[in-house]
Amino acid sequence: MATVSLEQVRKVYPNGHVGVDDASFEIANGELLVLVGPSGCGKTTLLRMIAGLESISAGTLRIDGRVVNDVAPKDRDIAMVFQNYALYPHMTVGENLGFGLQLRGKPKDEIKRRVHEAAHLLQLEHRLDARPAALSGGQRQRVALGRALVREPKVFLLDEPLSNLDARLRLTMRVEIARLHRRLGTTTIYVTHDQIEAMTLGERIVVLDGGKIQQIDTPMRLYENPANLFVAGFLGSPAMNLLRGRLHRARGWQLVMPHAVLPLGELPTQATTLEPWNDHDIVLGVRPEDVQPVVSHAGMLETKLEVIEPVGNEVFLNLRFGDQLLVARVPPQQVPAPCTSLHVRFNAERLHFFDANGGLRIPA
Repeated sequence: MATVSLEQVRKVYPNGHVGVDDASFEIANGELLVLVGPSGCGKTTLLRMIAGLESISAGTLRIDGRVVNDVAPKDRDIAMVFQNYALYPHMTVGENLGFGLQLRGKPKDEIKRRVHEAAHLLQLEHRLDARPAALSGGQRQRVALGRALVREPKVFLLDEPLSNLDARLRLTMRVEIARLHRRLGTTTIYVTHDQIEAMTLGERIVVLDGGKIQQIDTPMRLYENPANLFVAGFLGSPAMNLLRGRLHRARGWQLVMPHAVLPLGELPTQATTLEPWNDHDIVLGVRPEDVQPVVSHAGMLETKLEVIEPVGNEVFLNLRFGDQLLVARVPPQQVPAPCTSLHVRFNAERLHFFDANGGLRIPA
C-alpha cells in the first residue's frame, strides 16, 4: 500500500490543448478515491499520468514519497484495470491470471499460489480451466481484476471497469469491488463518468470539468454542499433543479424570474449571508427531494404536472411553472393526473444559492 501525491500536475498536448490543469491532491494509504466528470474532463488522462502511460508536462507526482515523473510504468508498482478486459482468448482463466507474473520471472510455485488466492477471492476457482469466450461479462471483468490482484501492487488504477456491463451486472460488480477494497485495503484510484458509481464507491471524490478540479470531498458533503453550479448539477439523479432569477426581499425573500415570481419565505438560517445579494442575479438550487407537494395553497407555488415517472420505491414528478421545469422526488403516493395543477413548496432549510455570474456557492 502507498500514498499518491500530485502537486500542480499539468498535461499540455503539442497542439496547445490543456488536458489537465494544476491538479493537486493526495490519496491516503489504503483510500479508494474516485475521479468523476463528463467525457473529456481529463479524468482518464490524469489516471494515465499516474500510471506512466502519459507524460507529465509540469508538476510533481509521488508514489509512496518517491517522485515518479520519469519512472517507467513497470517500475511504479501499480496495476491497472482498463475499460476493455483485454484477456488473451487462447489462454485459460488461470493462465490469464498468472501471465503477468510469468513475464516478471516469478517462480512457478509463487505464481500458482497467487493465482489460486485471487481466484478464491473473486469466486473463480471453478473457472480456472475455462477460456474467456466461455465466461459471462461479469466473470471476464473479475478475471481482469484478478490479473491486477495477483501483482500485489502498491496502487490499483481502475479506468471505467464497469462501463461495458449491463445495469444489473454493474450494480453487482460495484458491490464486489467495494468488498474487495475493504478486504485488501490497497490504495485505489477509480475513474468513472457515472456519478452513482462515484457516490457509492468513493471514500472521497474528485470532480473534474474541462481539465480542472472543481471540488474534492466525501460523497455526502459534495451532495449537500456543492462548491459551484457544475458540481451541483452533475451530482444527483435526478439532477438538482437550478432556477435563475433576481433575488429580492419584499415581505420575505423572492426569486424574480422573467415569467414568474417564486416566494421563498423568510429563510431565517440564510438571511444574513443573502442580504448582500438582495436585488442581484443568483441561481437557486433545489434538490428534487426538497420539492414537496402540499394540500394548502396559501403562499405555495402552483405548477402543472406534466409527466409522472414511478420507479418503484419513489416517484419522479416532472412539473412546469411558466417556462421553468422542475423535478420532484416523492414516496409512492396518490398524485393528480398529468396535465393537472399541483401546489408545491421548497424545504427552506435545504436551499442552495449560487452566484449567477461566477457560479460559486453563496455560503449559508
